[in-house]
Amino acid sequence: MKSLGSVVELVDAPHSKCGTFGYVGSSPTAPTLMNTYSRFDISFQRGKGCWLWDKTGKKYLDAVAGIATCSLGHSDKVLRRKLSDQLKKIQHISNLYKIEEQEHLSQWLTKNSCAESVFFCNSGAEANESAIKLIKKYGNSVNQGEESIILAAESSFHGRTLATLSATGQPKYQKGFEPMVKGFKFFKYNDIDSVKEIVEECENNSQKVSGVLIEPIQGEGGVIPGNKIFFQQLRAICDAYNALLIFDEVQSGVGRTGRMWGYENLEIEPDGFTLAKGLGGGHPIGALLVKEKANIFSPGDHASTFGGNPFACKAALTVLEEISKRNIINNVLLRGDQLSAGFEELSKKFPNIIRGKRGLGLIQGLVINEEYADAKKITLKAFEKGLLVVPAGGNVVRIVPPLVISRREVQILLDKLNSIFEEI
Repeated sequence: MKSLGSVVELVDAPHSKCGTFGYVGSSPTAPTLMNTYSRFDISFQRGKGCWLWDKTGKKYLDAVAGIATCSLGHSDKVLRRKLSDQLKKIQHISNLYKIEEQEHLSQWLTKNSCAESVFFCNSGAEANESAIKLIKKYGNSVNQGEESIILAAESSFHGRTLATLSATGQPKYQKGFEPMVKGFKFFKYNDIDSVKEIVEECENNSQKVSGVLIEPIQGEGGVIPGNKIFFQQLRAICDAYNALLIFDEVQSGVGRTGRMWGYENLEIEPDGFTLAKGLGGGHPIGALLVKEKANIFSPGDHASTFGGNPFACKAALTVLEEISKRNIINNVLLRGDQLSAGFEELSKKFPNIIRGKRGLGLIQGLVINEEYADAKKITLKAFEKGLLVVPAGGNVVRIVPPLVISRREVQILLDKLNSIFEEI
């Protein structure tokens, strides 16, 4: 089995004979499922807050949160009540008609961000696919016949559709699905000279950079925060060349970094940004939010049957309102500081195993020394001890718990990690 150096390899990789690592291959109990995932041999029966229970009653502290998705944790009482009420009213009618829940959600999002309009879909990949189409249309309208190019970062991850896979700066995910969609070029993350080189290359070859799709903090690439100066310079380049700057906030948005939106850490505003994961608190919804400059879609340009249906929008609006009412962003900051301080102590105690730490708020990672261990080994040991964590690129153990995690629960997490490193 290939290295499980990222979450996608952990949960999205093809099945294989990996029993020695604790994963199951083709499940004998579910032969009707396609072989698209390598899973832990476990089925969770219920959850509450930051905890999950399996069939035997064993309790697990969840620092994965559905991969940075369950913002309010499991079985949140307010979310349960609001969605139960919504099911008694209306679930789906399609975008042939006005949807009040969708309008309420878009109003909240635009009031509390730099965006002025919203397109709703069902996932992060769909949101990024929408962003790619938007940049394509924008480029074709302003580039006067020259080939439009979209820039993306190396080590990025933007989704599993063919276009978002083409925008992903990790060739290992593209293998077997060639040829990729044309029109993408890749620069080194946090390296402005790399961006300038590609822009100049395009100018010399009758090509125009129409837009940049980039994560304000790379998740799958190894929990790498964006450099503030780099992003400010990137903003200036996009302005100078009349290109759109679109942020992929599928993982960083909705409070995950200690700000409501990841771009707020960088002191700039993008022309648009995408959301999913934490937006629905575990319910499928994605969104592309744009400023006036990028609000160029016309009827028929893009659509989604399920996108922005009443049920999904009620879930998202409830998550956003509860984050505000409960001051959850402050909890993210406090618990993020606690986690970072704990990681610092672990790094000092186990310098041969831990090469460093990085991240923001409640998206953080421990960089593991490959000579002593790897992220997948630590993930499996954590699983045995009742702690759920997830690997990321560059041999990183990623920590992305529900935003409501408590001080006591963070300490339990740190204690379990300490026990694992002592055994290693």
